[in-house]
Amino acid sequence: MKQQVKQVPYGVSDFATVMSQNLYYVDKTMFLPELEKQPRNLFFVRPRRFGKSLFLSMLYSYYDCNQKESFEKLFGSLWIWQHPTSLQGIYQVLFLDFSQITGKIEILEERFNAYLCIKLDSFAEQYAAYYGDKKVQEIKAKTQYADKMQIIFDAAKANHFQLYLIIDEYDNFTNVVLNEHGEKVYHAITHADGFYRDVFKKFKGNFERIFMMGVSPVTLDDVTSGYNVGWNISLKPEFDEMLGFSTKNVVEMFTYYKEMGSIPADSDVEAIVNDMKPWYDNYCFAEEALNKSVRMFNCDMVLYYLRNYMDYGRSPRQMIDPNTKTDYGKMKKLLQFDKLDGERKGIIRKIAEEGQIVAQPEEQFSAYQIPKAEIFPSLLFYYGMLTIKGTRGSKLILGIPNNNVRKQYYGYLEEEYQAKSYVDTNRLTDYYYNMAYEGVWEEGLRFMADAYAKVSSVRDGIESERNLQGFFMAYLNLNDYYITAPELELNHGYCDFFLLPDHTHYASQHSYILELKVLSRKEFDEVLKDVLKEDGSPMKKSEKQWLDAVEQIRRYADAPRVEALRQGTTLHKIIMQFKGWELARIEEIE
Repeated sequence: MKQQVKQVPYGVSDFATVMSQNLYYVDKTMFLPELEKQPRNLFFVRPRRFGKSLFLSMLYSYYDCNQKESFEKLFGSLWIWQHPTSLQGIYQVLFLDFSQITGKIEILEERFNAYLCIKLDSFAEQYAAYYGDKKVQEIKAKTQYADKMQIIFDAAKANHFQLYLIIDEYDNFTNVVLNEHGEKVYHAITHADGFYRDVFKKFKGNFERIFMMGVSPVTLDDVTSGYNVGWNISLKPEFDEMLGFSTKNVVEMFTYYKEMGSIPADSDVEAIVNDMKPWYDNYCFAEEALNKSVRMFNCDMVLYYLRNYMDYGRSPRQMIDPNTKTDYGKMKKLLQFDKLDGERKGIIRKIAEEGQIVAQPEEQFSAYQIPKAEIFPSLLFYYGMLTIKGTRGSKLILGIPNNNVRKQYYGYLEEEYQAKSYVDTNRLTDYYYNMAYEGVWEEGLRFMADAYAKVSSVRDGIESERNLQGFFMAYLNLNDYYITAPELELNHGYCDFFLLPDHTHYASQHSYILELKVLSRKEFDEVLKDVLKEDGSPMKKSEKQWLDAVEQIRRYADAPRVEALRQGTTLHKIIMQFKGWELARIEEIE
């Protein structure tokens, strides 16, 4: 009998469904014994779309006493089947998902109570064999979650039932409250006798084990004085690979679908993985994990790519899953991009322009600390906008993990520029086509230079090279035909931009090295008395800068790497020189 091909689990977060309906599962069960060695009340934070919900669902299936007899059916093909722990199938599990609690702020407490009541009634019915019909009816008759919970706790304690609490998105609705209704309302629900703080007090001591996951450590800090037994394992190296896919996981997945005939037989799995790496890979969440070669992929992005490859036999034209736009919108709200002050805007700009920042991620922090510039890199790190790249003394080098995230930074810069002075991006993308396929570059680059002049003139005449590069990065980001590599090292120097042909998706014929130079309007015509031209006359500072740029760009183009990077395209070496914010000279160097 021919083996049925496993379905791609895109968008599926229920473990029992994945295993019983023949969906592909990346085994994470080897982390269960490690989790059991930790303290019994755990917090774990990861960015969106890293497989948090599926992992918690797996925990539920593993520890639920009602699923004990399904252990072989659900886990028989996984690591834990050969290495079961003594805690398998011994708990009554209450599984909560706080992202389900929504509504106007005036009724939020009421909705919170209603949600918990529904889940507790369901819990009572699920474990009715332990509590008896009379006790189940008593629980269901109560209208307040606290009363239902107390009956369950008393019965569990009297009968020595073991309870396990799992909370998915524990910070979801409080983050929404914080960002949409402000600190005053947020403080009311998380401090003193606030209902959110109060429920955590009730959790403490009544569950043998608790595991919570979310995307930010903010709420954790605000409620832990009422729930001061939580152990945060987010930055521990032994759990760095617990969520997300490793390169090994991705290779095995694509090899499986190739062998099963779901992707073309001539597919080069190594080339596929290398195509994905710059877009979805490179996440590291623990300093001690830096020494390992393993970096983590975003799960959903890999599945999106796989789904496209199965349908069309090639990678997706659009490397970023359109379904993540909602996530990015939520993240922008959480990061309060619309409320950033000058210092935090400066951090975003620095990261976008330099690709990294030196900081030390805070394990947890209060909502009141969010506006502080020193906390901002930590927020970016937890939301997956930064990852650990290296160390600098006692601090960490936090960098942009991949092109997917880089586009988000550039998109933020673009929004900021567009708010200052509108640029016709539709027209600009037509120019990019001309550059890629026809080698016609001057009109498009002059269009960008004119747009930069308009933006800069309304920004108090900012004319530094960093701001010029930031502008070009933001708008080159809209180019589909190239992978834009800023500050690429070539022959012991760093070119401003290398537009690398993206031949996986488009058969562009031309590639570009761009070198941007700028002098203030005052400096541009300054004479260098100690630097003479061939005729013996003194050279202007702008002339000297141009000659240096020509030597630079030729050196970059001669680098051994360039032959491979340009992939057979015609390479153009372009210098753009600015006088203040206005383009003074633009030429292709032969």
